[in-house]
Parts: sequence; C-alpha cells; structure tokens
Amino acid sequence: MRLLPQLTGSATYIRIDISTQQLTLIEGGLVARQYPVSTAAKGHGCEAGSYRTPIGLHRIKLKVGEGQPFGAVFVSRRPTGEVFSSTLRQAAPDRDWILTRILWLDGLEVGRNRGGTVDTLRRHIYIHGTPDDGMSDPPSSHGCVRMFNSDIMDLFARVPAGTTVLIEANADQKESESEV
Repeated sequence: MRLLPQLTGSATYIRIDISTQQLTLIEGGLVARQYPVSTAAKGHGCEAGSYRTPIGLHRIKLKVGEGQPFGAVFVSRRPTGEVFSSTLRQAAPDRDWILTRILWLDGLEVGRNRGGTVDTLRRHIYIHGTPDDGMSDPPSSHGCVRMFNSDIMDLFARVPAGTTVLIEANADQKESESEV
C-alpha cells in the first residue's frame, strides 16, 4: 500500500482496493472496519463516460440520506419515497439501484480525477448501498462503489463529509503515474 503523508498517523480515511474488492476504514492509523464492495465491471479509469471506477485521492464531498429508511431508493441523490422491494426490482430489472445512503466523492488530483474529462464529482461517483444481488458478482457496478445496505449505513455513521478516500487499482503494487 502506498503511504501518503496525509494518510498516516492519527488520520481517519477510507482505502478502497479494487483488486480485492475491499473498503477499509482506517482510524488513528489502525484498521477500524473492513467491508466488501463492488466496483466497476469495466475496471478502473477516470474518463467521463467510461463506466469505470476512478482511482487516486478523493474526499467525501457530501453525505446524502441521513434519516431515510433502510433500502430508501434514490434518483439523482434525492429520495423517491420508495423502499426497495422485490416488486420494485421486477418492475425495473435493469435499473442501477442506489439505495439507503450516498457518500458523493470529489477528486483531489487535478488532471487525474478532478477537472476536465476526469472529474469524479461531475461523473456522479458515489459509495452507495445496493440490493444484495448487486454484491453477488463483484466487480459489477457502472463506476460507483457499491456496498451492502447494512455496511453503508455503518460507514455513513462513522465518517464525516470531508473524509479522505484513496481508491487504488492494486494496493499491494504502486500504480503507474500515467494511469487515468
């Protein structure tokens, strides 16, 4: 894992390893929690329209869903008033479900995941809840980081907006500086 000065010591941050499909919450330099995730089926990349999970340093720009019920359905970061069910699934079997809570990510590396055609925030990349079958065959998202609903509820309660998020293609190997 590459160690960055701002992510050592007493910092609280999130590390997502695409190669292992794991999200790790670090508090005070120690692993506080680990969760399975599902990143993009098309792999990693930062270009708009790529349907890939962006890599590099990010921060949680906005937390969405506080007070919403477990399984709340979101469209464009707004609750629809629906709660996910098998009936809803049958009515829209191909829908990319965004459920329960949203952590909206903002890239911190200009030219890599911020600005121009590589802007994570403008790509609407989130860490969010998904139906359990959305986690059955990772990686399978359209670019976001999917989590079980119970896990996103737990993570949402543990981190404030502004928390740093490091997304790596392979945390055990240094990524190429030219990867975008």
